[in-house]
Amino acid sequence: MTNANCLQESLHLVSNGNLSNNIEQQRAVAGKKDVATALIKLLCEGTPTGKNDAATAIFNLSIYQGNKARAVKAGIVAPLIQFLKDAGGGMVDEALAIMAILASHHEGRVAIGQAKPIHILVEVIRTDSPHNRENVAAVLWSLCTGDPLQLKLAKEHGAEAALQELSENGTDRAKRKAGSILELLQRMEGVDNLQSS
Repeated sequence: MTNANCLQESLHLVSNGNLSNNIEQQRAVAGKKDVATALIKLLCEGTPTGKNDAATAIFNLSIYQGNKARAVKAGIVAPLIQFLKDAGGGMVDEALAIMAILASHHEGRVAIGQAKPIHILVEVIRTDSPHNRENVAAVLWSLCTGDPLQLKLAKEHGAEAALQELSENGTDRAKRKAGSILELLQRMEGVDNLQSS
């Protein structure tokens, strides 16, 4: 099967609303060679409609736990970070939604952390839509929970004030995630104070 045929079949299955409920179809689509690579290529190089279709397909496929690692190994993180940097490109919403799903998986969390997105994520929390701010909070929470380096970077990039505002004015989910990160930051600060005394 050629890349074009594989991509067409994948987009057809993924855009069919039943895929997210059919694990066997998800496994079949994701198991095909080069599906993730072809979708990422379309996401990066396609027309605006093609990019949106690819983002939807990647999002829907990534709901299945086994596909998260495949997407990461295929190189999805770098284009997502680029979409966040290029806010005028119109793909920030999609990039954050996919990142929020991938960050819930160990390999996704590691790859996202290695891309050093904290400063970009903090900026999005300060300026973007409630839904995007919620997704950023989810990504930050995944990155900072259990990783003191990411937590320290969040503090250095001014996340505390942005998270405080989000914990008061965000969606319910964003408030929970922001509050949890703020608690982690306070604990880290307490440990730092003990060590310096």
